[in-house]
Amino acid sequence: MRIPILLWLSLTVGLLSCGNSQRMEAPMAEVASDAEVSGEMSAEEEAAPAATIKFTPPVVNAAPADESNSAIPAANRKLVYQATVRMKVADLARANQRMDSLTRALGAFVEGASEEREDTEWRHEMKIRVAPARFPALLSGLGRLGIVESKQLSTDDVTTQHADVTARLASKRALEQRYLELLKKANKVSDMLEIEEKVGEIREEIESTQSRLRTLNDEVSYSTITLTYYQELSQRRPDAPMLSFGSRLLESFYSGWEVLTNLMLGLVAAWPLLLLLTAGILALQTWRRRRARQPK
Repeated sequence: MRIPILLWLSLTVGLLSCGNSQRMEAPMAEVASDAEVSGEMSAEEEAAPAATIKFTPPVVNAAPADESNSAIPAANRKLVYQATVRMKVADLARANQRMDSLTRALGAFVEGASEEREDTEWRHEMKIRVAPARFPALLSGLGRLGIVESKQLSTDDVTTQHADVTARLASKRALEQRYLELLKKANKVSDMLEIEEKVGEIREEIESTQSRLRTLNDEVSYSTITLTYYQELSQRRPDAPMLSFGSRLLESFYSGWEVLTNLMLGLVAAWPLLLLLTAGILALQTWRRRRARQPK
């Protein structure tokens, strides 16, 4: 009995050991195959020819407007303040003097002004530029000149627009430098002419972008107030002239002559009625004569 049991145990142990050896050999084979594949790919990459590099204009990736606006603090935003004010003053000449003193005190300047005088109104219009920090103080000072009839305020956030124009300007300048470098290396006349044409176009775009950027900076640096104030003028009625007796007599003569002339013109215009009236009178007289001759 012991011999069959020992034989069975030895067979079982042998089978288990063979299964473990097969399990260990499988991962090793997979690792070896992966190494061979990687070795082949690296050899192919080394054998591939190097790609040629061509000139491409620089591209500036601008951030989305919403993300840029949310990322910029309130103190660094580019804001444009504008106001339109219309008011009535009692003395326009005095209001002009007070406006000069107010603008000098706040460091503002008048960009344009016009004055017009009509029968019922004396009006003065002006465009004032002032630093944004002194914009509220100037508005409150205007309220002391007279009666404010209308006031309109507006604030424009040009932060995103300013950043976009600045990025485009930097991109165009970089592109211009690249073309200038190519112009130095060009050997053919046709290539030189083509590059110079491109440089001229880019230069025009740069000048246009610079002009737009200067305008934005000016609007941000100085707020604008369009002011109109006026003074009402009273119309005096002229006194009636005193006429002498001779003047009144002469005026009466002309009035009578005008009445006589109008009467004569009226009679001439009513000639059909006069003709009918004359014919009627003659017919009546003829009838009476005939009746008088008849015997009674």
